[in-house]
Amino acid sequence: MPGQERPVFAGNWKLFGTLAESIALASEVQSGVAGTPEAKVVVAPGFLAIASVVQQLVGAESSNGGAAVAVAGQDCHWEAKGAFTGEVSPGQLVDAGCRYVIVGHSERRQLMGEVDADVNRKARAALGAGLSPIICIGETLVERDAGTTLDLVGRQLDAALAAITELDATRCLIAYEPVWAIGTGRTASPAQAEEVHRFIRARLGKTFPAAAAGISILYGGSVKPDNIRALMAEENVDGALVGGASLSAASFVSIVKEGTDVWLRS
Repeated sequence: MPGQERPVFAGNWKLFGTLAESIALASEVQSGVAGTPEAKVVVAPGFLAIASVVQQLVGAESSNGGAAVAVAGQDCHWEAKGAFTGEVSPGQLVDAGCRYVIVGHSERRQLMGEVDADVNRKARAALGAGLSPIICIGETLVERDAGTTLDLVGRQLDAALAAITELDATRCLIAYEPVWAIGTGRTASPAQAEEVHRFIRARLGKTFPAAAAGISILYGGSVKPDNIRALMAEENVDGALVGGASLSAASFVSIVKEGTDVWLRS
């Protein structure tokens, strides 16, 4: 994998989990990945559970030497404060203990009407607050069938990273999520994923020539324990953004372990 220090596996829990369920899941994940220090592991619980999950993870890490599992917000606003009812600022996420935040997820784009400019403002605000943004990009089935995947992905990537310095780019992660492969049971073939990841890497190289090789590019479309090895075998797949399969500790831990094993052998 080009220049990556460690593979990254992030679990997006979306709108699932009570407070107690979120704490329990985080604890099980942490215990499960304790023997895999080579991986960076991130969980993204619902906003109300973030502080409690952080407390659980930090407490377990200090008391029994468990592996460090980082926490991400599932979204953020681009303003630090103001009259934005229902929103969460990057600073509030940092205050709650987050180190990462997901921005531009396809569900936010499709269901909440977010556009590329919004994603860029969120990414820059996240960086300004000290968070590492996991920037999501990807095409719909209509766009893939029309043969416009690379054009669309290129435009989304350029827009998301506009006005971001090369130094700040080193703190960004890119998640390629083919929308047609999210929650549908369909998955982009390893070759299809690699084609887009290779394109993203080359595109990053034009804007950030010194940083591109070290920017992690995650795959995020119906990742499961039974396909992670094939995906991670591809040169430019540096990890995964996992949805439904991250709601089971056994499933997510398996993805982390299997994916990391392939990465170590590459």
